[in-house]
Amino acid sequence: MAALTKTKLEIQNLSKAFSSETPVLHHIDFTVRDGEFLSILGPSGCGKTTLLRIITGLVAPDTGSILKDGEDITNFPPAKRKMGIVFQNYALFPHMTIYKNVGYGLKARGEKDADIHDKIINALKLVGLSGDENRYPNQLSGGEQQRVALARVIVMEPSLLLMDEPLSNLDAKLRIHMRTEIRRIQKALGTTCLYVTHDQSEALTVSDRIVVMSRGKVEQIGTPLEIYGKPASTFVADFIGQANIVPAKVQKIDGDMITASISSVNAVTARRGFTATPAVNADVFFVVRPENISVQDKDSGAVKAAVRSSVFVGSHVEYDLLFNEKTVIKASVDFKPDMKLYKSGDIVSLDFDEKTTLFLDR
Repeated sequence: MAALTKTKLEIQNLSKAFSSETPVLHHIDFTVRDGEFLSILGPSGCGKTTLLRIITGLVAPDTGSILKDGEDITNFPPAKRKMGIVFQNYALFPHMTIYKNVGYGLKARGEKDADIHDKIINALKLVGLSGDENRYPNQLSGGEQQRVALARVIVMEPSLLLMDEPLSNLDAKLRIHMRTEIRRIQKALGTTCLYVTHDQSEALTVSDRIVVMSRGKVEQIGTPLEIYGKPASTFVADFIGQANIVPAKVQKIDGDMITASISSVNAVTARRGFTATPAVNADVFFVVRPENISVQDKDSGAVKAAVRSSVFVGSHVEYDLLFNEKTVIKASVDFKPDMKLYKSGDIVSLDFDEKTTLFLDR
């Protein structure tokens, strides 16, 4: 990431509302670095597709600017933005061969047949479809159709590649394969990529950085490790992977470390994950991921809990643990041949690594 210093795309203060009562985007700001794979991640309705349509020029923003390579393109029509777009719907021409589908844009641009041929062959090779030039879309699997749609954009040599939920029509196994392929192709080309998805696994797997959105606002921008390990809000913690988000009350503050009670008999210490310094007795959230909880015999530690349920799933054991009648957290303990399996009703001790837990503002 250190080498990605030049800005390819800059989004400045973008806002959009389709009516006075339905604001869709609220003052969106972020940059995409040259050669970077940046994902816009969020649930349905958060505004990510509207944002992409504004970037492509299909929708005009109410406020804000879009800069590409330092040039303000906010008012440019789509054709002049020099962006390649891969949509959720592959939109292949059913009556054309793969060869003609991929070369359609080059033909329309008026390029020479010899140049078109070389570019098509190279693009199909890059996406793993060499030898399939004469097949038709209805003879291809969903994953192969996705590759054709990608090749059709690649041959146009865009300086910025935009993808809007490109894998949502594929089955789970094929999505995993194709996201790896898309990342491989992007690296091979060195193209800057802006990728829109609601799938957090996709975003974590393919991205250099992730923009997490909720209700038309940017919640956090960071690398996959930062987003997962240091969520900036309870929304990010809950949306990215699994997280236990437990109400707590501050007892002690020592720099960036906070000790807070999470039940009448249990207190934990963790990092402060928000900017403001809370007061003693302030309400906060204790955030810990299931895989960062160690479950031990009841005499091994200070934090006690009762096992409500335990499920062995092969690679790990999943526990539901009860602090009191209202506070339940989940723990995931990796399988070991000599591990002890606790059962419902057992009293256990829990250990939390201070480096992997944090408190967030309520």
